[in-house]
Amino acid sequence: MKILAGNGNPELAQAIAAYLEIPLTSASVRRFADEEIFVEIHENVRGEDVFVVQSTAAPANDNLMELLICIDALRRASARRITAVVPYFGYARQDRKSGSRTPISAKLVANLITTAGADRVLSVDLHAGQIQGFFDIPTDNLFAAPVMAADITARMGMDNLMVVSPDVGGVVRARALAKRLGNAPLAIVDKRRERPGESEVMNIIGDVRGRRCILVDDIVDSAGTLCNAAAALLQAGAQSATAYVSHGVLSGGAVARVDGSALSELVVTDSIAATAAVKAAQKVRRITIAPLLAEAMRRTAEESSVSSLFD
Repeated sequence: MKILAGNGNPELAQAIAAYLEIPLTSASVRRFADEEIFVEIHENVRGEDVFVVQSTAAPANDNLMELLICIDALRRASARRITAVVPYFGYARQDRKSGSRTPISAKLVANLITTAGADRVLSVDLHAGQIQGFFDIPTDNLFAAPVMAADITARMGMDNLMVVSPDVGGVVRARALAKRLGNAPLAIVDKRRERPGESEVMNIIGDVRGRRCILVDDIVDSAGTLCNAAAALLQAGAQSATAYVSHGVLSGGAVARVDGSALSELVVTDSIAATAAVKAAQKVRRITIAPLLAEAMRRTAEESSVSSLFD
């Protein structure tokens, strides 16, 4: 078993390697003067089970191309099996035709990873579970809910909690977390999105008065939805509003928006490397999914059950 790290999230790859007590595979992933990406593996990988750890967050295209070239280099070096470990799967939100003459980019990226030579894919909280079906190779979609539930229990206890889905589409995810929190009650924020990147909260479905609300989502990008939802929850009588999100994209002025919002705290995993703004944020905290990914990788290498991680 070997672990190869791209430049997308080297800190996470190092944490995974430390957990598994396996050194990262010696390799060079660099760019030529014209920005072409070059990969060179400095040790023998013939017949090995190799895991390539690379999130395809911003710059999404560069990180995706790095992943593809790493996979190709391993395939040409005769690796026995190549698993693409993509904690954050970029382009996942483009999983359907949003209008006439538009692409399904998530399917295109799945085709690219498969064609490059990957034998398996390991990801965390895909935007839509059906994206697993875009791949013609085995795909494991891990859930960050156990990590979130452990953090919530340790920091907040389980008294007077209410799990809130920021939109109707996230109810299944919110219900899964609520189940892990002792079947906590569930509320839903009903919102209307006028244009991409902007949302308007319309109504709160459920009685949140006096509750410590936990907003849960898979991706936070502009953070407009979460900030509006937090304001609406407090206006409806909630005691506090804390958000737990799997992937902290946090583009543009999202961090400043969170710091100035009604949110008590925004907790994201380290599936995406932290920017300087995230590190300096007052209300943004990161929790690690390295043990979760490491255990899934170990079980994949040992051909044992990955799903039992979530029992």
